[in-house]
Amino acid sequence: MNTVFPYQVLTGEIKIEITSVKLDGRPLPLSMISRDHKAVALHEVERSGWDEARLDLRAVLPEKEIAEGPWDDVACLAVLAEPATNARTTVRLRRSDAGWWTGSLVFSRDAHLTRASLTVVVAATVDDESGRLIGTAEEPWTIELDERVPARKQELNIHETDFRNGPETWLRMFHDAPWLVETTGDMPTVHLNTGFEGLVEFLNGGGAPTEKAVRGMLAAQIAAEAWTAMFNAAVGDLECDDAGRPQWPTGWRDGVLRSMLPDVLPDLSISDALMEVHVRLTEGGWQELQPRIQYAAARRAKTPKNIANGLRAISRDVETDR
Repeated sequence: MNTVFPYQVLTGEIKIEITSVKLDGRPLPLSMISRDHKAVALHEVERSGWDEARLDLRAVLPEKEIAEGPWDDVACLAVLAEPATNARTTVRLRRSDAGWWTGSLVFSRDAHLTRASLTVVVAATVDDESGRLIGTAEEPWTIELDERVPARKQELNIHETDFRNGPETWLRMFHDAPWLVETTGDMPTVHLNTGFEGLVEFLNGGGAPTEKAVRGMLAAQIAAEAWTAMFNAAVGDLECDDAGRPQWPTGWRDGVLRSMLPDVLPDLSISDALMEVHVRLTEGGWQELQPRIQYAAARRAKTPKNIANGLRAISRDVETDR
């Protein structure tokens, strides 16, 4: 979950998988569906003019937790959305005899631009209130409309180096920092300081559940800082047309803005939100946006979930030691 709820929610893992895809009724080759990357590439040279896509999918829910929890009327919904067009398609999945939740989602090519996200949400009646959100998939799938290779777009490089004695001399003045985020290149980079005692070993280690939970908290903090830095850099690098209107950037900056703007300015269309952040940066009001930017970055980094998991793990250890 990406927020804190005043009622009990699912803590177990929710998974989604696309099992097959059809374009205008014809099966998409399995080579264009990647379970490893959780991505589907819909662009085929022979069928570049398709009109309708059908995704067959299944979800796995923590059934034992659902059965024992304080929920009624549990519903599992698949949601396909693209912030760039505000397109959204939702379908209710049905529980199979095998314990999976299955269904098919059909959407029109005309309603989408380049890239959509497919996830699963679980709703239920809680405390006599129907339709309350109690869970969402940990890892959504990416639906690439203009790609032929089903690979998730990389958003971040991780670089391990010694800030004090490493080859990047510009990092030496930051020798006591555990990490730094650099956004000047073609791909943003998180530099992890191997000279900061125990940091890299801890992030790359295994360990007991409590250690893993604390590692998740630390990784979420690093990711949230990276998302914040990337958003600020993307807005700062915006170029304008002759009329002074900001233009959508390319590369990772485009992806970051399209991902975060719906959370930063949820009441505006994504195009109006781009204009608004540019106005706030150049004419005043930028500082007022910082809490919204931090919130959007925390959602991308799954900070609330990781902190909740870490606190629960620590609390269990405290109870065990008593």
